[in-house]
Formats: sequence, C-alpha cells, structure tokens
Amino acid sequence: MIQFPKPDVEQYFQTYRISHFAVSADEKRLFMDSNLNGQPNIWAMDLPGGYPYPLTYLNQSSQFIKADPQGRHLLTAFDRDGDENYHLYALPPEGGVPLPVVPAEPNDRCYFAELSEDGQRLYYVTSAGNPNYLNSRRIDLETGEDELLYSGEEVTSSLFAVSPDEKSYVILKMYSNTYQTAHLYRNNEEMVILPVSERYSQVSDLIFADDNRLLFITNDDSAHAYVAEYRIDTREFRLLCRIEGEDVEFIRWHQASETLYFWTLTGPENRMYVLGKNADEPRRIDMPLDTIEQVNVTKAGNVYILGRGAIQPHNIYRKIAGAESWEPLTANRVTGLDPSDLVYPDVIRYNSCDGLEIEALLFKAKPEQANGYTVFWPHGGPQASEAKFFRPMFQMMLAQGYHIFAPNFRGSTGYGAEFVKLVERDWGEGPRLDCVAGINWLFDQGITSPERLFVVGGSYGGYMTLLLAGRHPELFRAAVDIFGPSNLFTFLESVPEDWKPMMDNWLGDPIRDRERLTKDSPITYLDQMVNPMLVIQGANDPRVVKAESDQIVAALQSKGLDVEYIVLDDEGHGFSRKTNEILVYRRMLEFLQKHQESPVAQA
Repeated sequence: MIQFPKPDVEQYFQTYRISHFAVSADEKRLFMDSNLNGQPNIWAMDLPGGYPYPLTYLNQSSQFIKADPQGRHLLTAFDRDGDENYHLYALPPEGGVPLPVVPAEPNDRCYFAELSEDGQRLYYVTSAGNPNYLNSRRIDLETGEDELLYSGEEVTSSLFAVSPDEKSYVILKMYSNTYQTAHLYRNNEEMVILPVSERYSQVSDLIFADDNRLLFITNDDSAHAYVAEYRIDTREFRLLCRIEGEDVEFIRWHQASETLYFWTLTGPENRMYVLGKNADEPRRIDMPLDTIEQVNVTKAGNVYILGRGAIQPHNIYRKIAGAESWEPLTANRVTGLDPSDLVYPDVIRYNSCDGLEIEALLFKAKPEQANGYTVFWPHGGPQASEAKFFRPMFQMMLAQGYHIFAPNFRGSTGYGAEFVKLVERDWGEGPRLDCVAGINWLFDQGITSPERLFVVGGSYGGYMTLLLAGRHPELFRAAVDIFGPSNLFTFLESVPEDWKPMMDNWLGDPIRDRERLTKDSPITYLDQMVNPMLVIQGANDPRVVKAESDQIVAALQSKGLDVEYIVLDDEGHGFSRKTNEILVYRRMLEFLQKHQESPVAQA
C-alpha cells in the first residue's frame, strides 16, 4: 500500500488570494485582483465556466477594478511594491499596458470614488496638493478636463457617493474609524444627512438609491449599526431596517425590484438579508461563506459575493435572481487536502479583568497531530476582528500540532458601537488585559501553560505581541512580531499623511498623552524583554514603517537578546507575493520548533 508523507508547509500556501473583483455590464466577464500565479495581477474569466487568464503582468497590487459600462476599458489603480501610493490607470479590455488617467507624482495617493453611468466622468480623491485632508475631484475621461469639487480642511474628507444624475454628491468627513459625518452637496447647497448628535456616530457605507434618496449605514442612537434613509427633497432622516444584536456592514440596492440587500457582522461571521418591496421584515439568506469581503448586485438582480470560510480560501459565488442556490465561479482550494483535514474553530467566551465578556476563536489541533503547544494570536486593526476566515498560516500550524487561540478583545468589530470604541486612546491597557485574561483562561482550562505558549501577531497584533513581551514575559516562551509598532511616539509621526488628522482620536496626542503613550509603548520595556523573538517587516510598509521594527531589533540585539529579523524588500503592510509568504511562514515555523524545548525566560 502506498503511504504518502504528511503535507509539506508549502502545500497550505498553494491557495491564492482574491482581493477584489468586478463584473462587466453584460455579466459575460469577471475581473479579479489575485496572486493566482504567485504575483499580484489582474485576471479575467469568461462567464459562465471560463478559465482565468491574466490581463496584467506588472506583478503589482491593484486598489480596485471598475468596468466601463460600455466595455471600452477597465479602471484600476496600482501601487509600487506595497507602498500604497496608488495611481489611477485605464486598462484595455483584453489587458496589456495600463495607461495613466490622472497626473500624479510618485508619492501621491489616489482613491476611486465613482464612475458616471455613461463611463465618461471619473470621480476620485487625491492627496495631491492636500496630503493631510485630501481633495475630491472629477475628470472627464474624453476631454481630460479635471475639476476640483471639494478641498478638505481641518479633517480628512473624501468623496463617497455621486447621484445617478450627477447633481448631488456626498462628502464624508472622517474624524476617526468610529466617527464620520456625511455632507450632501446639491446645487452648491450643503445638507447634513444625520441629525446633530453628541454620540459621534459612524457612517460606514452610503449609496444613492435614486436621485432623491440616500441609503446608508450608521449606528446613530443605537448599540448596533443599521440601515437608514435620507430623502433630499424633504430632508427627512429615518431608520429603514435593523437586525437586533448585529452590525450592518454592507448594503446594496436593486433599483428595478426596489430590493435592499444587506450583510451584517455578528461576532466572527457575516450574515445576509434581503428586504423586498413592501416587505415588513428582512429575510435571511444562507451563504456558502462564513465571511464576506466584497458584494455586488447587478442591474439584472444577480448577486455576487467574495469571501472566505474558516476552512475555505477566497472564492467568488453568484446567485442568479430568483434562484435559491449559489453557483461557485472560482474553485480555490487547499491543494491535496479535503476540508475534513482542516480545522474549524470553536467559539468560546471568557470574562476579562473588569468583567467584560470577550469572545474568541479556539482552533484545536487534531488529537493525533497535537504537539502540546499553543499559539496566542492577537489580531490586527485594532478596530477589526478575528473572524471565521481561512488563514493558510493557521491551518499549517494546526497540521504541525499547534492549537491557536484568537481573542476579539475590546475594540474589535462585530460587537456593537460602544465595544469598538473602547480601544480609542487606550491601545495598551484594556486590550492588553483582555489578552492576559485570555492567556490565563487557557491556563485554567489546562489547554496550555507558560512553558508551552507562543505569542504571534501582525500589525496591531504585532504591537500587542511586543507589549506582552515587555510586560508579561513570564506568560509565554517566545514571540513573533509581524510589522508591529514598537514606539507609539515615532508611530504617530510616521503614519500616512491623511491618517494624521485622525490619530488624536484613535491613539492620542504626543504632548497631552505623553505619560500614557510612554506606558503603552513596547520600547519602554526593553529591560523586561527576555523572550526569544522573530521580527518580520515589509521594507515599503507605509502604515508601520520599517524604522519601527529596526529600532526594537537594534535595541534588543544590543542587550544580547536572541532576535531574528526578516525584511522583505518588495512588500508593504502584508504579503502579496507567494514566495514571500512561504518564506516567512516557513521561517516562523522553524523558529517555533527551535524554541519548543528552550528554557522559559523569567523577567
């Protein structure tokens, strides 16, 4: 009988990422940004049932894809090796060399806002001439005439939606991730579409249902986000639809049938609902995915979704109008493995130090594979969450025998408006204690011990990993930091320019909050960092710049600590290239295996 060896580490990374997609007006072609060939490019598929073929060979990530309604071109934006300085381009329908459509300097950032229904006018947001607060503009793609619509002042602002008749547009002013105000402009008159509130409400998605009606997501005067309506003629605001205990995350409107589609986030998963014309209550629709990353409802009423499941990598599905079932358009899967070979998480809850309930995902290695060690994973964001989405790293570690524990500490999304605000101006106290309570829960349950626990995190999770390494080294044996801020003062200075107006509300002021920011900076605790550490950094990361990792690595190496450092020259805040992803996670696995039997450090 032939006996096959255990899957190699690389086998878990033979899936591909799909970042976003678009569908042609006639729905005969699907376009997607993917690293299908190991590098980020734009691909196309003929529908139904076509095979993917490349449209670009730049090996660069795109920001969005928008198909011209008349099929003349695709609009997109590319950065350079992860620097997130996106520039706007047009791409021939069959692919090839992108053509710049908006003049831009190398460090300018451009964001797509809207394309007119005839495809002639492009609405966009740019940092050019206003790097902190951004400008919103309109360019005629035929004549090249470029017009300033709105210039941000004092607060970062951006064009968010344009009415079908192009006589109205909405500017979103962004004070923080949880506080935005929406301002509608029509005939040079400004209307504020939300009632004045002292609660600092969120406006997270907004669309024109028609020239006179806006639909948008807000949590104004509510514990959870809901769908609201604003009528321009009467200036009337009203609650349209809500689901008790769930946060609405995406909305789409089908004009012909007057149907509202919306998706909620509840804890670690998404749910889908439909509210038809004259319906009293929304109807829940089953989905083939646990989590959703992009949705599209076409003029024909067909629904497309992009997302992942806990044991399913990125895939795109379509639901034809009137049908009950979903049709898979892509077939992304883990090479050589059945879903039964992968691990689905348990959802557990525990109380933090102040009694706040925290939800977490617990992935338990199969008994025949378990090695007795656990990885504690604080997620990034911090105003995000660990949801039921496929991570090759998780499944690779589980196959090697590691349990994985991922808490949604205070500040995580999917648990209501107040919960997500708890991390603002408190990056290092409440969330850290939630993590410590989670680690102690693992100890109390007998799942692991300090001798058998590792901490691994990326972005904010990398920051939390460093902070735990400095303040609680006795709780674990080694740490892996993936592009995490090490010094909150230098981090405040180095974030992208259009982030800086929001940093006070999000993190704090370096003068007013000096004592707290010092206390919450990992670099403050260098003398207490005694655990072996692996640090990973993208050289072009614009969010957490390389200097954040350089300084902590240099400081720890100068005191003789066991620190390994990997810098990826062609990456930013993440891994877009398959070779880099495999390199990083193979080194990570080797690091964990190396330190399984090493002595536990004592502070």
